[in-house]
Amino acid sequence: MIQKIAVLTSGGDAPGMNAAIRAVVRTAIFHGIEVMGVRYGYQGLIDDDIVPMESRDVANIIQMGGTMLKTARSKDFMTEEGRSKAAANLKKHGVDGLVVIGGDGSFRGACALYAEHQIPIIGIPGTIDKDISGTDYTIGFDTAVNTAIEAIDKIRDTAAAHDRLFIIEVMGRDAGYIALNSGIATGAESVLVPERITNVERVAAMIDYDQKRRKNVHIIVVAEGDDFGAEPLTHVLQHKFPAMEIRHTVLGHIQRGGSPTYYDRVQASRLGYHAVLALKDGMVQQMAGIVNNHIAFAPLDTVVKKHQPIDDDLLDMVKVLSS
Repeated sequence: MIQKIAVLTSGGDAPGMNAAIRAVVRTAIFHGIEVMGVRYGYQGLIDDDIVPMESRDVANIIQMGGTMLKTARSKDFMTEEGRSKAAANLKKHGVDGLVVIGGDGSFRGACALYAEHQIPIIGIPGTIDKDISGTDYTIGFDTAVNTAIEAIDKIRDTAAAHDRLFIIEVMGRDAGYIALNSGIATGAESVLVPERITNVERVAAMIDYDQKRRKNVHIIVVAEGDDFGAEPLTHVLQHKFPAMEIRHTVLGHIQRGGSPTYYDRVQASRLGYHAVLALKDGMVQQMAGIVNNHIAFAPLDTVVKKHQPIDDDLLDMVKVLSS
């Protein structure tokens, strides 16, 4: 029987993590389960930065970006010695269940901790990259895409005023979900993602075609993990089209911050709520995800083996709608 749990956030921050933390804490307390908060992720487990949490500790945080528990990447946790120290600290505090909010790297750490020390763990997918398999949704993706959309819309205004071509790099690590979704939503003429090899000649041919039909505004959205890259693409296109004004913009970390959207707040709350219920019901080494708008669980060791495949239909749609 679960009597005390801990919750941590690990890896990159994502808007909505606070909503998940709040749901974990208040759901546990509602069911008579004590809650400990781990500051600075897995490093906090090793450093024993573990504190009791009450309902009032998570008041007025649902609207905040980032994570009130802080986050960090821990090299120490990658070692058996580090994980042994982390497990010993959890046991010292009487913790018999752990909720890990993070991405695939965080889940790999959770798998190792469970395999070596059998601590019951439920994962919650928290990453703006949306690259976790076994779930249609990851915390922060919706907010990140909306942030990118707002920025790209503003850049298009400038592009239209000056008849410029803008190459806009968005985040996503080695996944193209932010690029694809923000590109479609802003009417981008081209979207380049890591999941497909970039054909520079095809991009250039499209620009040439647009010029011939006197379409002088051109937006290219490029995922940061694209195999060719936004900056090299800028140099190549400047060489091919010397008369055209071409600008390269990197949106960067503004996509990770800011107040979460309603969708991220609600779905993160759902996942936090069900993560606690899963531990209470005896589930171990599972990820709480959302599939077809229903809560669905998948084994953590399966989740970390592959990324969520990108939607080919959406990629085809970009070509059609930009023609």
